[in-house]
Amino acid sequence: MPSVTAVDPEDRIALLDAIAVLTREAGKIILPYYRSDTAVIDKMDGSPVTAADRAADAHIVPVLQALTPGIPVVAEESVEAGDIPDVSGGRFWLVDPLDGTKEFINKSTDFTVNIGLIWDGVPVLGALHTPVDGMVWGGVLGQGAWEEAEDGTRTAISVRKPGPDGLTIVASRSHRNPELEAYIGTMDVKESVSRGSALKFCLVARGDADLYPRTGPTMEWDTAAGHAVLLAAGGSMTKFDGTPFDYGKPAFRNGHFIARGG
Repeated sequence: MPSVTAVDPEDRIALLDAIAVLTREAGKIILPYYRSDTAVIDKMDGSPVTAADRAADAHIVPVLQALTPGIPVVAEESVEAGDIPDVSGGRFWLVDPLDGTKEFINKSTDFTVNIGLIWDGVPVLGALHTPVDGMVWGGVLGQGAWEEAEDGTRTAISVRKPGPDGLTIVASRSHRNPELEAYIGTMDVKESVSRGSALKFCLVARGDADLYPRTGPTMEWDTAAGHAVLLAAGGSMTKFDGTPFDYGKPAFRNGHFIARGG
């Protein structure tokens, strides 16, 4: 198994393989809840959480701690429970054990398991898993990105350059708002697609969409893994003013952002 010393590109590739397996393990924990009536409660911020979120979190966190001792793990449900590690060293994991809880509750397939590694404010490695169809997307900064089918077959992915007939924009299914619609209205848009969870990053990373703008609230664990895959696939992500989108912000709360392909 890779260790905390996994800072070189070759080590990060091996580490990503382990993280991809971990996302699949979490997906297997989640699916029985998805296929049954799931108990839902409201968190302090009013957002929903399910037993599946907590079960996946309880599996992922100790595995990461054993895999990379010394690298703090910031996981959504653990933070909600008051377990907030010190990330002042600039190197930490960000975990959303079930991103797209509303999609999950509504029996949509657009929910993901997200695990991303932050290194000095930059997402350098990440994996996302969609449990229903068995897909995993992964990437290491500077080493490329891939998608992995349920049977383990991997295919390299990369962003595309926008075509002359306009942009394909992918946006939130559950969090569209007037500010977002106004922004989209300024673009030369060929098609606007609504999808849930961090899957939107993967659609840009694999060249199915050109732009993913977000004006609604997100947390760092919502974006880190997808941001990492996007960067590895040749894309970029900035704040709306064009400045870098970084990590380790107060309360791990994100501002607005634009994820771009080529």
